[in-house]
Amino acid sequence: MKTLDTLPPLSRVIADHDLDARRSLGQNFLLDLNLTGKIARQAGDLTGADILEIGPGPGGLTRGLLAEGARRVLAVEKDRRCLPALKQIADACPGRLEVIEADALQLDPLAHLTPPVKVVANLPYNVGTELLVRWLTPRDWPPFWQSLTLMFQREVAERIVATPGSKAYGRLSLLAQWRSVPRIVLNLPPGAFSPPPKVSSAVVHLQALPAPRFPADHKVLERVVAMAFNQRRKMLRAALKGLCPDIGDRLRAAGIDPTQRAETVTLEQFCALARNVPG
Repeated sequence: MKTLDTLPPLSRVIADHDLDARRSLGQNFLLDLNLTGKIARQAGDLTGADILEIGPGPGGLTRGLLAEGARRVLAVEKDRRCLPALKQIADACPGRLEVIEADALQLDPLAHLTPPVKVVANLPYNVGTELLVRWLTPRDWPPFWQSLTLMFQREVAERIVATPGSKAYGRLSLLAQWRSVPRIVLNLPPGAFSPPPKVSSAVVHLQALPAPRFPADHKVLERVVAMAFNQRRKMLRAALKGLCPDIGDRLRAAGIDPTQRAETVTLEQFCALARNVPG
């Protein structure tokens, strides 16, 4: 019986199954198993956790997760061309890898996972941000996941960890930092991928907080932040005038100068404002 150590190199798997990466699916494959193992280790101890992996492709990161001792991996793959390659891995690790052919945006994975759950993925570029926002904005908190360890374009990773006053600071920064502790743990050049993308990439680790940093209704906070940054060059009294007629007074009550712009406002101030505007 095959084991992880006796599986063929990923380059051969891709050739055998004709797995040319497709731009339409946001695919860029990682072929270096030393690198995929390093990414898996950024998620911490995997031995007692179920792992959700989105877009495993030919299974480089999947192998890394299993080799690092993941209790079980649920791999969600939209591209059916990858399924035979993933089956080889499943056969080498009986009972530890379940592969579902599905669009991650349409699938509720909870029925297939047993807590504790960690999400580890080289996310397809075309759905990565949308999936992250969904994972950060459930109605109830704590979420189903303990941590997220995710590959993004470097620009997106910088937005997740950005602080007030920087050009990268925005809606994604606030949503991530309100309910989690995000940090960039690994940078990868284009040459690490096949085919090489036009931009650098980075792995971000987000550890879920037991409760949000500051109290606020998540829907109100999301609406306030979205309005503020949709017109980030405007003063907040203009960008948020659609919230309520007396927005200037409500901004001042939250400790915000109405002439400030969104990129200068802290998370704590946005939460205070969300508590002080109509729901």
